[in-house]
Amino acid sequence: MKNPYLLAIFLVGALALQDTKSREEERLTFIDKRLEVVYPVIQGFKSLITLDPFKVTQTWIGSDICSYRGFHCDNPPDNKTAVTVASIDFNGFQLFAPSIEGFIDQLPDLALFHANSNNFGGTVPSNIVNLKYLYELDISNNKFTGQFPTAVVGMPGLTFLDIRFNSFSGSIPPQIFGQNLDVLFINDNTFTASLPEIPGDSHILFLTLADNKFNGPLPRSILRSMTTLTEVLFLNNDFTGCIPYEIGLLKGASVIDISGNKLTGPLPLSLMCLEKVEQLNFARNLLFGAIPDAVCMFLPENLVNLSLSDNYFTHVGPWCKILVERGVLDVRNNCIPFFPGQRSIEECAEFFVKPNHYCPHAWFHSFLPCRYSHISSSSASDFMPMVAPSP
Repeated sequence: MKNPYLLAIFLVGALALQDTKSREEERLTFIDKRLEVVYPVIQGFKSLITLDPFKVTQTWIGSDICSYRGFHCDNPPDNKTAVTVASIDFNGFQLFAPSIEGFIDQLPDLALFHANSNNFGGTVPSNIVNLKYLYELDISNNKFTGQFPTAVVGMPGLTFLDIRFNSFSGSIPPQIFGQNLDVLFINDNTFTASLPEIPGDSHILFLTLADNKFNGPLPRSILRSMTTLTEVLFLNNDFTGCIPYEIGLLKGASVIDISGNKLTGPLPLSLMCLEKVEQLNFARNLLFGAIPDAVCMFLPENLVNLSLSDNYFTHVGPWCKILVERGVLDVRNNCIPFFPGQRSIEECAEFFVKPNHYCPHAWFHSFLPCRYSHISSSSASDFMPMVAPSP
């Protein structure tokens, strides 16, 4: 403003508005001191939000924080008569804020934070480690960056961690696999490096590592320690090497998808140990050899799909042919003679003349880490290989 008179009027008005707002805040009455403490935290975060298409923040007014849209109150574990902000559900609000630092980490009684499908950026604040009641953290489908949020490592109460569809990068701390998590979703980021070997057991039920840039071999210790997994999604990475026999230890898994990698070698017979699998996908790898007829014979009856397309398999036995005819087994774009929809002879020949597709441990594919609890011994006699002692 070039007119000094108008500028003076504007400043007086702004100061009067600020003074009115301060006096209004002084008159606010909260039903609990804990709500009074977090009020300025919420208002500070509100001031950072630059986009609010559903006008969510218009409800963030006054002392009745429990009625703010997205905020939920409850009695904290340490005081059953107190009232506090216990959970936040911003899923689908499409709010835009450059950071959540100074917000989520300043809500001391927070137990659940769901913020799927917003436009929050920056890094995950390290002070969330102080949120002693937090057990669910969902920040998927946002714009977070930086390394894996290591602050969550060692949070004993955390059971659900979903950081999908962000721009996290770097490696994964091995300790995260040993935590008391039920759900770990880290797919669709830009994590690199190889997955770490981990000591001990894991309690994870749902693990999704898909659509990153992980490389190196599938870590045998992760497969060995995660026998409770029900869904295993490792697709669309850069995993190399052979499929370890430990995949047969995933006896509770209903879905295993390791498609779209660079795995090579034969299909392991330990797949026969999978008792509950319904979806099994190894498509778009560099696997080769004969598809084991024993695997086709002894996979569970509830198997819906076994996809081996876009590999370099060379033989299908009678039991596997039955699965092909039933539409369960997909062997398109392989190197199987006299089968429709296969690669050209030239393409197959080019693959097999390369020496770098073979496994260093030839016994891996024939080792069975199970005792065939779901397999009839009478029908298995013609197919069973020698079983190595349990490691």
